[in-house]
Amino acid sequence: MSAAADRRAHWRDLVARRLPEAARPGWPVHLDHCFARILLDNACGGPWRDSVKPPAHANMPADGLEAAIALGEAVLDGGADLALLNRRSLAWRGKIATASVRDGLRDGDLLLRRWRQADTAPFAALNADPAVMEFFPRLRTAPESAAEAGSYDRRFVADGFGPWALEWDGRFVGFVGAFRIMRSMPFPGGERIGATIELGWRLARDAWGHGLATRAARLTLADLAGRCGIRTVVAYAASGNRRSQAVMERLGMVRAETFAHPAVPEGPLRSHVLYRLDQAGVSA
Repeated sequence: MSAAADRRAHWRDLVARRLPEAARPGWPVHLDHCFARILLDNACGGPWRDSVKPPAHANMPADGLEAAIALGEAVLDGGADLALLNRRSLAWRGKIATASVRDGLRDGDLLLRRWRQADTAPFAALNADPAVMEFFPRLRTAPESAAEAGSYDRRFVADGFGPWALEWDGRFVGFVGAFRIMRSMPFPGGERIGATIELGWRLARDAWGHGLATRAARLTLADLAGRCGIRTVVAYAASGNRRSQAVMERLGMVRAETFAHPAVPEGPLRSHVLYRLDQAGVSA
């Protein structure tokens, strides 16, 4: 049996036998097709049939299938909240009411807003700039950038918050916002999938040096605390990325530790620095 066939067999056994047999009274679902829906939707960042042709076990890209398997294994091990995963899936499918999201957040010439179709081209250009992507393993293709932008906007539906598109003087220059981390991370608190909120940003090169990331991150933090009740966040960057670390420090975040990012291949970019912020004094 090939490695790919072995992983497909692992997936089918996971959703058809292991998860249903492990189901307990507190779980929101107990049937194999429901487990498959939840895991596949969360691995795809939206209804899986929007991006994958059925049957999923045969047509899901290898990395997507691995993400779905990892979520299922985490549910079995107690490392992921099945109820949270189910709520995200149902929200994407319009089956439950979702939290209201503000139209945008503004600070003078700076606007954080939801993503638009017109953002696709400038976002692709940003992701193809070697300077912007210096601390990423590789550049993004245009289709990958379009998929990334779509997944970012769907996070607002799933979680009530997400990475906002950033406008400066009326033009798109990147994103700043918050992510629910949907993979296990090797730092304290990061082991439980979906429990940790990350603050992140990526700006076009000509928007650097104007304090935009710091200003937009402060707007995001105030919205997270006031509207969402989220006061504790993390941020991280490659160990050599001093620009991003400087933004974290200007925000009052505290350097915690270094860790090896599990999604980054072995090499100089894998080492990351983790920062934490607890906005204990921010009222809701």
